[in-house]
Amino acid sequence: MKTLHWTLRDLELLPDDGNRYEIVDGELCVSKQPDWQHQLVCYQVGFLLGVWNEQSHAGFVNQEPGIVFADDTNVVPDVIWISRERLKAVLHADGKLHNSPELVVDVLSLGTDSERRDREVKLKLYSRYGVKEYWVVNWQEQNLEVYLRENTVLTLVQTLDGNDTLESPLLPSFHCKVSQIFKNLSRA
Repeated sequence: MKTLHWTLRDLELLPDDGNRYEIVDGELCVSKQPDWQHQLVCYQVGFLLGVWNEQSHAGFVNQEPGIVFADDTNVVPDVIWISRERLKAVLHADGKLHNSPELVVDVLSLGTDSERRDREVKLKLYSRYGVKEYWVVNWQEQNLEVYLRENTVLTLVQTLDGNDTLESPLLPSFHCKVSQIFKNLSRA
């Protein structure tokens, strides 16, 4: 049985129904609308990066940007940071990035398929397309995995939680306690 090979053109025909549609190497991936806790964590990561970015003026933080790596590979990460120079090179007239930002952050959604997609499929994809740093945030366990590019592969270098401090070689002078990322969960 032949499976469908999805492309950007197919993706554009899908309904705007609240689901997140992505395609990776021609395979359609559908995620339901994220839940409240997931979005709170996305906001907080974006906020913390944004505070640093406002001081450094080094680039831009954005949530849920469309990234077109190829006609059959389009994803929507939760949060990204991209330098000013890189943005000029990869932002096209369609309003989408057409190559990788330097930092990608994905917050895990509930469900084994979503978790596998972020930890395995997207990790390989971001490695292949040159992302320099990838953070996988687990709001349920309140920890964060940091993957850094070593040669051509994003490799897990640390898992942080609670009182650990998140720093990044990519973002000079950026630092925050990991607990800051999850502080709004206790209020929700």
